[in-house]
Amino acid sequence: MDLIRLPANQPPERFYRGGSRIDDLRGEPHGPDRRPEDWVASTTALAGESRLGLTTLPDGRLLVDAVREDPASWLGPAHVAAFGPVSNLLVKLLDAGQRLPVHAHPDDAFAAEHLDLPSGKAEAWYLLEPGTVHLGLRETVAKERMRELVAAQDTAAMLALLHRREVAAGQLVYVPPRMLHAIGAGILLVELQQPADLSILLEWRGFDLDGERDGHVGIGFDRALDAVELTARTDDEIDELIATPGVGVASLPWDAARYFRFERRPVTAGASVSIERGFAVLIVVEGDVELTAGGRSAVAAPSGSTLVLPYAAGEVTVTGAGTVLVCRPPAP
Repeated sequence: MDLIRLPANQPPERFYRGGSRIDDLRGEPHGPDRRPEDWVASTTALAGESRLGLTTLPDGRLLVDAVREDPASWLGPAHVAAFGPVSNLLVKLLDAGQRLPVHAHPDDAFAAEHLDLPSGKAEAWYLLEPGTVHLGLRETVAKERMRELVAAQDTAAMLALLHRREVAAGQLVYVPPRMLHAIGAGILLVELQQPADLSILLEWRGFDLDGERDGHVGIGFDRALDAVELTARTDDEIDELIATPGVGVASLPWDAARYFRFERRPVTAGASVSIERGFAVLIVVEGDVELTAGGRSAVAAPSGSTLVLPYAAGEVTVTGAGTVLVCRPPAP
């Protein structure tokens, strides 16, 4: 097995605008609008879909099928023993062509009990372009009051309840399950998350979706709101969710490492860096590098390249000049 460079995987006709910044990052012509997410090395389909969102490998196989056929080679024996023959990770490039709606994601316990799903959704954002994010409630809100705001689609009131932060390129934001949040317009980011397409949407006015039908994950808002954190978080608690990662393995805020791992690996001309053996999604976010796995032929990877690293490919050496982001599932 070797490193595999992947083409873009942008599901079309999403409910919000975006996609051109992903095209710019990849150095490709602008495509249609409403392709705001690139599902990188994805073994997860969009909610309600059987294939859309899944990554197709250059040999024509779906990545999810290839992993199931030979999980030890793709994921490593320790990962398979801990988590089974699943990657346990979803990575996206996300271009917010407009502000995303106020929403939250259930945690594992709620997803298992009420949705019969293997996981909820924690996520983290590595900012490639700066902007505004909204995270967590500034004051505790009764469930009945939040249901009233949702029914009235009082966007201004919902946003006013959330902490607002300006985030810079190069910062990392952790969003725990259940926390209300929204990404501001103009942000380009890399998202690490649990492998679930699962959102409770409290806002849909101005978006191409039917929130009354689709916003409550099929269980009604009265029950879905039980999966949403309605208690306040302090300013300090919110600030602790935002970090600027150094070189190498990042110390993710709070308990994020139980869901995914993240590294930022810059390399300068004339030098090299090593990426440890193990299943990973690699994204080159600047520069022009070459990656060599297990002493095989080098894979050219200019800015915007996305790659999947199987466990069996071995350690990777990076040369050139640029920055590679390394996204991994949790440690077994």
